[in-house]
Amino acid sequence: MVDGAIVELAGLEALIEPYDWVFARERADEVAAHWGRISAGKPAMFNGKVMLQHRAAIVDGVFRAGYFETDYAAFISWRDFGHPGPVVRNGFAMAALRAADGAFLCGVMGRHTANPGKVYFAAGTPDREDARPDGTLDLAGSVTRELCEETGLTLDEITVEESWTAVIQPGRIAFMRPVSVAMPAEAARAMMLARMATQDEPELADIAIVRGPEDAECLDMPHFMRPYLAHIWRQD
Repeated sequence: MVDGAIVELAGLEALIEPYDWVFARERADEVAAHWGRISAGKPAMFNGKVMLQHRAAIVDGVFRAGYFETDYAAFISWRDFGHPGPVVRNGFAMAALRAADGAFLCGVMGRHTANPGKVYFAAGTPDREDARPDGTLDLAGSVTRELCEETGLTLDEITVEESWTAVIQPGRIAFMRPVSVAMPAEAARAMMLARMATQDEPELADIAIVRGPEDAECLDMPHFMRPYLAHIWRQD
């Protein structure tokens, strides 16, 4: 796989497997110190368990990956230290939410999160909630779970397409799945903000409406977001 590539997928399969992650084992003291620094004063940052990719291949259009479980602190430290060691990736699923008028709706991360101020689609690094009894990882379920938890939308208010697009970047792969809401962007944003205001600890501080490249350029987006949006706008 090539970093920077955008690949349309025929399917997505993920298995949870045992894996000895040398980085987490050998640099545990550095991880603990780093976590102490970045989580200080942020009680909402929880060192739970997440799933990362240790192997991946695209076969006949199907993305097949193996995931292993690790501490969130180890993942964040590995990310912040520049992805050291053998290739490992954060392979997460995102709801590419679009309103009836064609505008995209992105979340603005709250100050108490690990990515304050960043603007991207609702998503989360896979965790135990996404694990199925058969040992597979439910990335499709992660799309709707994260979207509904973060924005307050309900399943009967959205339409989820079957397609996937992989945006491959150093240390991460964003699996984009198109999701639509049947109302104009301004109305959808107002509804989501009203529901987010009732949450005890909302993860998002705002909802950004993105209608074109000029909107995207003004926002603090991670590297995978603008290439994906440009890819979709070229297809429109």
